[in-house]
Amino acid sequence: MRHQKKTVRLGRKAEHRKALLANQVCSLIEHRRIKTTLAKAKAVRPLAERMLTLGKNGSIHARRTAFATLRHKDAVKKLFDEIAPASSERNGGYTRIIRLGQRQSDSASMALIEWVDSAIVVEDKPVEEKKAKTKEPKAEPKQKEAKAEEPKTKAKTEEKPAEEPKKKRRWFGRKSSEEK
Repeated sequence: MRHQKKTVRLGRKAEHRKALLANQVCSLIEHRRIKTTLAKAKAVRPLAERMLTLGKNGSIHARRTAFATLRHKDAVKKLFDEIAPASSERNGGYTRIIRLGQRQSDSASMALIEWVDSAIVVEDKPVEEKKAKTKEPKAEPKQKEAKAEEPKTKAKTEEKPAEEPKKKRRWFGRKSSEEK
């Protein structure tokens, strides 16, 4: 019987589970918010809060202990320099889990896990920038090219009569309606 065995197994062996949780916490530190399954989010929460408590301590021993668990220098540095000072007044409950509903493919319950004291929202900004960048460059070059091509096409039509191009067959082997 598993009396007082608190570890969430996640269907993995111990080493694989430790590596998974360490990578999840490193991603949480780097991106401030991650989207994962609810079971993984609940397993990540205690480890992330333990690492933040070490970050609030700030000693060399705490850094080495955090590095032994996370195995990622940049994540430990960011944890101790940026995230831990922001949560210095809080005594616990450093993370928040937001349920997102079911994943479409396999109906796994999804969740967002994020730092409570994080002021930066990473996901909203890149979406707006990408839309603005793609619309502007496409509109300007097409207008310039159309103006430049008009005199050339008139000269070609005057010299030779326009021939109708043959329609190509579709990739799946059917003939178009005009070829039948």
